[in-house]
Amino acid sequence: MLGFLQGAAYGLFLTCLPWCLIGLARPRLALPTEHPTRWQVVLRYAFLVPFLSLLMWLTSLWGGFDPSLPGWLTGLVGIAVEIPLERRWRRFRARRHKRRLEAMLEAEASRRRAEQARQGREAGVSELDPANPPDDADEVVQALCRAKRELLEAGREDHAGQVDRLYSRYRHVLGVLGSRFDSSELAFERARSLVEEVCLGAVDNFNAMVAQARGVAGLDVDFVRRRLGQGADRLTANETSALRRRLALIEDTERSLRRLAARNEAALTALDDTSVALSRIVTDRPRARVGADQACEELRRFIDGAERYSRPSR
Repeated sequence: MLGFLQGAAYGLFLTCLPWCLIGLARPRLALPTEHPTRWQVVLRYAFLVPFLSLLMWLTSLWGGFDPSLPGWLTGLVGIAVEIPLERRWRRFRARRHKRRLEAMLEAEASRRRAEQARQGREAGVSELDPANPPDDADEVVQALCRAKRELLEAGREDHAGQVDRLYSRYRHVLGVLGSRFDSSELAFERARSLVEEVCLGAVDNFNAMVAQARGVAGLDVDFVRRRLGQGADRLTANETSALRRRLALIEDTERSLRRLAARNEAALTALDDTSVALSRIVTDRPRARVGADQACEELRRFIDGAERYSRPSR
């Protein structure tokens, strides 16, 4: 065994120079990595492999045996056999890491979609069909239909649900406004115009979101993150810089979209405040001749003296 090890050490040391020359000419032939470089060839065949062969030779000296021919032949073909095996092992690890990363990204995307759906799920939200606007659609509703259609075409379904919420708030506020004021009153027209201005401002935000979403529609953030997750040893410096710049553009756009969505949330809150304030306005004349508290007090007095109206038994 020690003779075999000593022969393998000699054979392995003899092959370092040929493999180093081959690697300097074509690094891909001498290295199992996906993106080999010449300095990796020098490091591998001028330092690592000679050190390994020297360690094997020093280990084999304990027995004092002569180097064997099978060990020498094994050392000669060792690198030629090791390179394809290591290349397969690296590819297997890369595929497993890719599957694991894709599963994590998909789970994160599902969790984010579920969270957005949970946050966006509100009672009384009417879904707006961009292809078939309501028959009584005014300027605001038509603008909302166009905004939702463009958001869906840009692939931003997560923000398209906000259009439905704004549409529901708008119709609700108009309903409360119509129940509190007459359409011929100046207050009605003033409040309606202000509500429309708020909604049209939100439509402008939706249009800005569409423009920004279209700007990064061709960028695949999952692909960029997978490439960056493979490690710096698999990417060149220029490719890493380009991928990081692309990821920064996507993240900046996402932050801008979230800011515009926050502005629309402020518009939704303003519409909610308006509907609550309008619902508190009392415009109808009271039908009761006395107040409710006074009527309850009189009713209690009547119940207390109800026994006076009973007929005595014979």
